[in-house]
Amino acid sequence: MSTEMPGSSSDENARLLVQYQELAELAGALAHEIKNPLSVIRMNMELLEEDFANAESSRDRRSLQKMATVSRQCTRLENLLNDFLRFTRLRQLDLRPGSLNEQVERVLELYDGVARDPPVVIKRFYDADLPSIMMHPETLQAALVNLVKNAFEAMPNGGELVVITQVTRTGVALEMIDNGCGMDENTLFRMFEPFYSTKNNGTGLGLPTAKKIIEAHGGTIDVQSVVGLGTKFRLEFPAPARIEHSSHPA
Repeated sequence: MSTEMPGSSSDENARLLVQYQELAELAGALAHEIKNPLSVIRMNMELLEEDFANAESSRDRRSLQKMATVSRQCTRLENLLNDFLRFTRLRQLDLRPGSLNEQVERVLELYDGVARDPPVVIKRFYDADLPSIMMHPETLQAALVNLVKNAFEAMPNGGELVVITQVTRTGVALEMIDNGCGMDENTLFRMFEPFYSTKNNGTGLGLPTAKKIIEAHGGTIDVQSVVGLGTKFRLEFPAPARIEHSSHPA
């Protein structure tokens, strides 16, 4: 006969969940409070840069360079805080049926007009019979933007991005395949860790936020990558249960 007290494990899990939620709210509030004075510092540094714009002495020019450095770091911290707030505020989404093809196309249209030399060519292969999925369009687009942006940044010398949607046994899938620089095993293993980034100005929250959004849609994300050959992101979403309508009166 088990000696474990009934409900003890679930009670502990509930307690930990409450503590986690409280900590997340505290962290979000702290980030918001830091963001406001940081914006003031950046704006004042920019005003000082304007005052020193016509600096003639070497001392003033050095001061101007220091101001520019502070402004850049303020901007970097503001971007980090914005990404962090988006990451912590993601909660239960109000999902409604929608077209994955339409959401993908809206994101790709943002990049069609991006001037690149050499260019990145986008090839689309949409399944016209794709069933609807349950989605929150704004947050889903934000996740897709992160993935497309990541692909473009992986191809600084130009390349090709292939985008495919298709029906699966349980729903629908989206594949984004680039022929960029690819990722090594360590980056591939850690890419969804918050604050991990291989980019100089990266916050390390773009891909973790994208993963969190996809999972909030009931979906999964899988990544395959080879250094020097490219990367493939595969997203899978469940299709909503079909509602059968009878054409005959009861």
